[in-house]
Amino acid sequence: MERLKERLAIARQALGTLREILDEKKTHIVRDATIQRFEYTYEAVWKAAQLFLRIQEGMETGSPKSSIRDSLQVGLLTDQQAQTALRMADDRNLTVHTYNEALAEAIYSRVAPYADLMEVGIQRMEGRLS
Repeated sequence: MERLKERLAIARQALGTLREILDEKKTHIVRDATIQRFEYTYEAVWKAAQLFLRIQEGMETGSPKSSIRDSLQVGLLTDQQAQTALRMADDRNLTVHTYNEALAEAIYSRVAPYADLMEVGIQRMEGRLS
């Protein structure tokens, strides 16, 4: 349980850094830094969800997308949120494997709603631990 609390704290801290940069005036550097912070925040949140699902729900998930599907199954996400989370997973994968201006702009435009969704996920996991 303590490890799960640590993972959630790391996810919350990462999300804080993402929210911080979202308040900055957009430049190419801010856009690219935002995408980098999105990547590590996404990783922290999905790893927290993976551990949450194992400890609290007895579910073994081996990938981000399976964690999303399992989070839907246990009520951490709604259908619409799960669909958005799956698109977020695809976007995260694209940021790692491909770089071009149009893709960077498109993903940057979706980061703020993704941050909101990750906040919801963290809150729901924390709420179930209380």
